[in-house]
Amino acid sequence: MEYLKGIESFHGLASVHSFNILPDGSFGELRIMQVNHANESLLVSNPDAPKFYPGIPWRAYYNEINHEKMCYKCGSENIPLYSYVNAYGHWIKGFYFPISGPYGTDEKPDKDGKRTVYVLYIMNRSEQLDSNAMTTRSSGVLEAVLNITIKLHETQNFIKSLADSIGELIKLCGSRFCAMYMVDKREEKCTFINQNGVSTHILDGIAKGMKRTPYEVALEWEKDLAGSDCMMIADLNILKERDELWYESLAAHNISSIIMYAIRFNSRLVGFIWAADFDTSKIFHIKEILSLTSFMLAAVIANYQLISKLEEKSTMDGLTQVYNRSAMNERVDKIVSGGDKLPETIGIVFADLNGLKAVNDNEGHTSGDKLLKRAAALLKIAYADYEVFRAGGDEFVILCPDITEERLAKQTAKLRKLAETSDVSFALGTVFCEGGYDIIKAMQEADEKMYADKREYYCNNPGKDTRRK
Repeated sequence: MEYLKGIESFHGLASVHSFNILPDGSFGELRIMQVNHANESLLVSNPDAPKFYPGIPWRAYYNEINHEKMCYKCGSENIPLYSYVNAYGHWIKGFYFPISGPYGTDEKPDKDGKRTVYVLYIMNRSEQLDSNAMTTRSSGVLEAVLNITIKLHETQNFIKSLADSIGELIKLCGSRFCAMYMVDKREEKCTFINQNGVSTHILDGIAKGMKRTPYEVALEWEKDLAGSDCMMIADLNILKERDELWYESLAAHNISSIIMYAIRFNSRLVGFIWAADFDTSKIFHIKEILSLTSFMLAAVIANYQLISKLEEKSTMDGLTQVYNRSAMNERVDKIVSGGDKLPETIGIVFADLNGLKAVNDNEGHTSGDKLLKRAAALLKIAYADYEVFRAGGDEFVILCPDITEERLAKQTAKLRKLAETSDVSFALGTVFCEGGYDIIKAMQEADEKMYADKREYYCNNPGKDTRRK
């Protein structure tokens, strides 16, 4: 049967879908009844795809529940719909039209009480974003997104601006929960942000509930989307088929519905935004809001991640992953200038790595680099709560603000004990200050004590003194 004459004349990928509306108001399986030549070529582009025939289930080719919902709404309510999404690596404009007349909807139910409806779907794909298409939204949606945009830029505090935006989304979506799950694929790290800000315990709870690490959760969610940009689930049983662990985790928290949108920047995943237990009567309105919001958030998050990386590179020592000399100078300058409050007490430790030159000369700089990394690791363990800097070469400085003299001695003793079971040896100089001290003079004193300790080390180990050789 030819369901729509002239389907080949449509520009783009055209197809006719059908489904049954059952007596209880539920919908039957979505089927593809007719396709134009361009669409048929796409359907069979996968060598494992089945051969097309009129009436083949939509899920024989795709597992895209959002498209199904759009077809169901278009056909059951007899209204045209439009969507613009990022899916399967493309920006996709989708036009949905209910078909009436001799080639369309059966006006009367059959003897079993079911009625068959038909939907024409026309799709155009592009690798480039069409900014005009993004703004083809209702005034209500655009106003809602404008409010969120304002929240995003009301403060210079990145986390607070996201938290405020999420608070706005909770109201717009009528949801019980709304949150953002930021993903840094380069670092394989994730951050959970809700209306209250960063919540590490919720992040860990989600991961534990799904028996995955936070980053593994993000990767599984990306798989769950199956190439699409979003997932709209008003009935969790649909999710049970796709990701049982996630289904069980949501069910354990009495969540019954969820919309999740992927946030992508230049096709790279940078996070997810989702609303749980939302107003399901506004599902398509919420989808439009999250669509535009996720688009804006992508650039904001990508920019934040880039700036964070640049800041990290400017303050971190690439080899040892402790703060570098520039960061140390900035920290001390701020204390001296009054930009940072002078700590009531401070412990200053100068730690110089003994024997590095000998290792470099005898075993090569690769071995020397490994020794520096081990030295930095021991310092981070011994002074875990404090600021470790690589001042240059084999010299490290540790600043311990608001420490007691007793604890400073204890931390330093811990470092010496750690070094006893390692090939790392330190010359150490420590100073404890309180009251109206001069931090520059205190650092000079710690430096002098460190050199005295180093001289004693080489006096006791003359064979390791290669400094002048």
